[in-house]
Amino acid sequence: MKAKVNGIEINYELHGKEGAPWLVLSHSLACTVRMWDPQVEAFKDRFRILNYDMRGHGATSAPQGPYTLDMLADDVLGLAKHLKIDKALYCGLSIGGMIGQTIALRGGAPFTKMVLADTTHTQPPEALKQWEERINVAKTRGMAALVDGTMERWFTAPFRNSPPAKRIAALIAATPVAGYIGCGQAIMKLNTTARLKDIRLPVLALTGEQDAAAPGTKYIGEHVPGAKYVGIPNAAHIANVEQTEAFNRALREFL
Repeated sequence: MKAKVNGIEINYELHGKEGAPWLVLSHSLACTVRMWDPQVEAFKDRFRILNYDMRGHGATSAPQGPYTLDMLADDVLGLAKHLKIDKALYCGLSIGGMIGQTIALRGGAPFTKMVLADTTHTQPPEALKQWEERINVAKTRGMAALVDGTMERWFTAPFRNSPPAKRIAALIAATPVAGYIGCGQAIMKLNTTARLKDIRLPVLALTGEQDAAAPGTKYIGEHVPGAKYVGIPNAAHIANVEQTEAFNRALREFL
């Protein structure tokens, strides 16, 4: 399904029974709704799930960037308004977690709880340099040239050649270059560090312990008032796919 929201067409899926509590899922950079297949399967019996393709990804419009986290937050909030969602739970991973922080710092509505998974709160100089390099590769050589390096960061070595990991590799390769660059530029401007204390929603900071972003996720868990932190062993960045049972267990206990 598609909705015209915030100047673009957003592709989205609905799962679960009408009238059940809403759960909104926001995927990683260079992924699509398909990243959340394990969670949709596990939670569709108890939630009404809104799963959407982020700006620049999947079947959603991919205008030229740069994008901003506020723009990406407006996409989510506009889609929620379009679907008349007045109360929901939110689960965002990586850039999805950055969008969640942006919404939470605006007051959080319509969300009443947030899972911020495998994400961080700022981009130090060395990370900015890495983003510049990745964006340059995408511009000059296309997304296929980024697949191997991304997979090394996103999954532990024993899992990297598994069928679920290979499905994620295909999503990376198929990401529109404009969407990757636009969202990458939004990530580069992330800086919520000093404002985490102002978030008033219940937050679960959830991460694969082998994720390079794990210290950032842990920091969020320690600095958002009342937040809970959970580390998942034997998982890197896309922890919901690599350790689905542990991820879902933490999600279920929190939601």
